[in-house]
Amino acid sequence: MTDDTNGSQKVGADIPSTYSRLIARELNLLAKNLPRLLKGTGLGTKQLLNDDSLITVEQQVQILRNALELSGQPELGLRLGKRLTPATHGAMGFVAYSSPDYHSALKAIHTFLPTRASFIELHLQYVSEHLECIVDFQGELDDEVRRCLSDTMVTTLLEFGEFMIGRPLHEARIYFAHPKPEYHSLYSEFLSGQLFFDREQLKVRLPLAACREPNASANHKNYQLALQQCESMLEKLQPGHPTYQTRLKKMMLSRPPGTLSEEEAAASLFMSKRTLARKLKQESSGFREIRDEILSQQASSYLRDTQLTIEAIAALMNYHDSANFRRAFKRWFGLPPEQFRQNIRAQPTHKAEG
Repeated sequence: MTDDTNGSQKVGADIPSTYSRLIARELNLLAKNLPRLLKGTGLGTKQLLNDDSLITVEQQVQILRNALELSGQPELGLRLGKRLTPATHGAMGFVAYSSPDYHSALKAIHTFLPTRASFIELHLQYVSEHLECIVDFQGELDDEVRRCLSDTMVTTLLEFGEFMIGRPLHEARIYFAHPKPEYHSLYSEFLSGQLFFDREQLKVRLPLAACREPNASANHKNYQLALQQCESMLEKLQPGHPTYQTRLKKMMLSRPPGTLSEEEAAASLFMSKRTLARKLKQESSGFREIRDEILSQQASSYLRDTQLTIEAIAALMNYHDSANFRRAFKRWFGLPPEQFRQNIRAQPTHKAEG
């Protein structure tokens, strides 16, 4: 059993607890309710809430069983697949989403999936002008958990593709190994493409032409730049016992700039918005103050360290137009971004001779 006091972990624990925290958020659980999700796992609430904790395959499967029972929603796997973001998948997610096309992203997932879920394998095979993505689960799984994981994996793979291509993948053909479930009418709300049930293996078949369409979601170079900047800022956050300010900053840096709402932050910490505000106040801080700190640091770094235009920086930071970005920047620094950059460049770059 895991010791919740010292945070030790079982041998063979290699699945990030990120996925279990996402399950808890989908169930709208508060911290006091988390033991119900962890029943039978030997895990404690503190370990689940630790960003760096790892759990075993057996513990992850039990959490899924508990979640299905608590939710009363047999379609939970589909809902979880829609909730997954690049940040949930760690480095694998960032690499895949910044790939030049969907084909490259799928190859990245094939390579790095063992680092996120060691019991799930993604195989890629080429048949005529199509790419087949075959998902295989290692070990013994009961039918309900296997179906839930199948729904999640397929939804996740298609979410990657549709995000990158910028349109629904209606041409996809999806083959499920499980029989058609009672909730089969809900699949169309989550998945594009044609569905088949009770087949030999779990598989998504895609036209190669679609897989090779360029990534329409972002500029690859700029995305990598944003990723490097976020990783650099994350490294500077103090380790040890994290304050709520630190935990909030880590969440903000794991998502596109400015997109984390106070409600989402509170839910991620399994508390109410009011409780989060109170805890931040005890640390002489607040949500907006922290958000402005992160955004202002990112903006000043782009202006200082890159040649990106103001418009490009505004887009990278998720401002709808550069005018809104300029107003925010002037509120942070008391001068417009153009003047800030000019002042930086006017500073001497060489050391005075002694």
